[in-house]
Amino acid sequence: MSDAFLHRRYLLFALSFVVLLAGLGLGEHFGLAKAWIGYTFLGVTVAVYAVIGILCRTTDPAEYFVAGRRVPPLYNGMAAGADWISAASFIGLVGTLYASGYAGLAYVLGWTGGFVLVALCIAPYLRRFGQYTLGDFLAERFQSRALRLVGASAAILVSFVYLVAQIYGVGLITTRLTGLAFEVGVFVGLGGVLVCSFLGGMRAVTWTQVAQYFIMILAYLVPVIWLSVKQTGWPLPQLAYGQQLHQLAERERALVNDPAELQVRAIHQQRADAAAARLADVPRALAEDRARAAAQVAALKLADAPLASIQAAEKQRAALPRTPAEAEEQWRREQVSEARLALPLSGLVPHMQPFAGNAEGAPAGEAQRNFIALVLCLMVGTAGLPHLLTRYYTTGSVAKARESVAWSLVFISLLYLTAPTLAVMVKTEVFNSLVGTSFDQLPAWIRQWQRVDAGLLSAVDLNGDGRLQLGELRLHPDLVMLVMPELGGLPYVISGMVAAGGLAAALSTADGLLLSISSALSHDVYFKAINPDASRTRRVTLSKALLLVAALAAAAVASSRPADILAVVTAAFSIAGSTFFPALIAGVFWRRANRAGALAGMLVGLAVCLCYLAASHPALRSLVGLPGPPALVWGIQPASAGVFGVPAGALALVLVSLLTAAPTRRDREFVDQLRSRPSP
Repeated sequence: MSDAFLHRRYLLFALSFVVLLAGLGLGEHFGLAKAWIGYTFLGVTVAVYAVIGILCRTTDPAEYFVAGRRVPPLYNGMAAGADWISAASFIGLVGTLYASGYAGLAYVLGWTGGFVLVALCIAPYLRRFGQYTLGDFLAERFQSRALRLVGASAAILVSFVYLVAQIYGVGLITTRLTGLAFEVGVFVGLGGVLVCSFLGGMRAVTWTQVAQYFIMILAYLVPVIWLSVKQTGWPLPQLAYGQQLHQLAERERALVNDPAELQVRAIHQQRADAAAARLADVPRALAEDRARAAAQVAALKLADAPLASIQAAEKQRAALPRTPAEAEEQWRREQVSEARLALPLSGLVPHMQPFAGNAEGAPAGEAQRNFIALVLCLMVGTAGLPHLLTRYYTTGSVAKARESVAWSLVFISLLYLTAPTLAVMVKTEVFNSLVGTSFDQLPAWIRQWQRVDAGLLSAVDLNGDGRLQLGELRLHPDLVMLVMPELGGLPYVISGMVAAGGLAAALSTADGLLLSISSALSHDVYFKAINPDASRTRRVTLSKALLLVAALAAAAVASSRPADILAVVTAAFSIAGSTFFPALIAGVFWRRANRAGALAGMLVGLAVCLCYLAASHPALRSLVGLPGPPALVWGIQPASAGVFGVPAGALALVLVSLLTAAPTRRDREFVDQLRSRPSP
């Protein structure tokens, strides 16, 4: 396909989407039900992705795994941008900036710096090498079947962790658009993932991601510009950022000393103290709770209370923890949550105070360490993500691979330059328009989201004054972007468009991750290690089957609501950086790196990263049976586990390489050829 042909096709697609948006807006004005707007956005966008997937179906391995290496740099950069702007960026980034203020900028800096590493140090050399996967590169550079299998296993682990977060985001957005239960929404949204990648592999995924980028960037920029005009009268929100930030700081100072807020904070502190008291003797406290619940049920039955009251009391009794271990974990989470809500601004970090401490009250020095550690982990993690790096196999040359990375940065910067401004505007709306509202006048969208999941959004009148205080509102960071249009008083059609953009972001990244998992299994494990004589058709067919299995497994895990999206994604970055980054950099730039060193570096980096995650994350500690509170080294949070894994892996690689036999002449020549300038 020529560039002119592609320009016409995608310009027509963008115009069609604008017409659809205008038509739905007109329909809403004349009374079109919100449910139909949501169903239309979901149905039309997924139908477009399905049509592209069907038109791009293929059984040719080169087309399926690397899109025939014929994707123009502009469109490959756009596809990479869509691949990169995942649910974490589209949904989670604004929420993190909303909750963390200045500290949230670590994500912007880390991810942007990671793309610089990809452009300068990795992408051009992988494209010059060719082939399909990171396992191919590791196996060829170090002449090691074991490294291929370790690389494939790590790619599967990283991609699956990342994929779970995307499917979780798909479930949230599908639920918002359709009103279905979250668990049902996960599997409905999964169908949208599969229609993009199942039939055509990388070829279908690439052209679908280009369409998805148009939707997600329009869905991001239109409401931000609208909100900026509403608040500042200025259509360029980035230029109004400073003014809004100073106004927000004044409002924050007022809320910190507000008498009603102080009352609510005192209630949260009492609850935190009560949870701490129960943790002092968990078995006794659990026994007392059970006895109290049983007595309440008996009293209601004795008083011949209404059946609904008796059933509610029985439900509360059934919800009590079944074992002391479960009770300890639940009460510890409750203590942490209530203690955070007892802090000024309900634990939200003041936006204009860099390194003033985090939401849990950590000192400034610890906050600084975590900021720097997170930036480093995101940088090296970006440079080690399998699904992102294989994207640059799809271009026609090394020069086009570099150009693709440059275009990727252009397209991604449109979102990254806007996210900090949007976070300030959303917080301004919450503090000025929502806080202080009478409970009987709260907008309907709050009740709707409470029905979806009260853990994501809830509003309870704790001090009984009839008005909403900031400490009475629980707004999960994952919801900030999705509720932003209705919070700002924008038409519901804008909410539908934002949800469609979030769905496009989650689907685009999920497609790339699924393809990375299935490629590692079918190409690196099956074809290269088990059955080298497998036919081209058999390899592609097996990849499709494995893609389906991986998708269902990820949906099953995501339906249990594992954690907030950005936390899960950040763990994947730490694992990717710890496992792949030292081996890839040494494989390209250090001729003395050998097979034993690369293998030791990958295994040690992965082991150290996983061990720190298991020791420092409360849920993982419980999963592996470790008692007590999280064990943090220098206060480094679990998200930045790579700050230990990457140096450990690099040190192991260097030491083992120097202590074992030097690489063969063939290995040294491979590095020389990889780094040589192509002939004109």
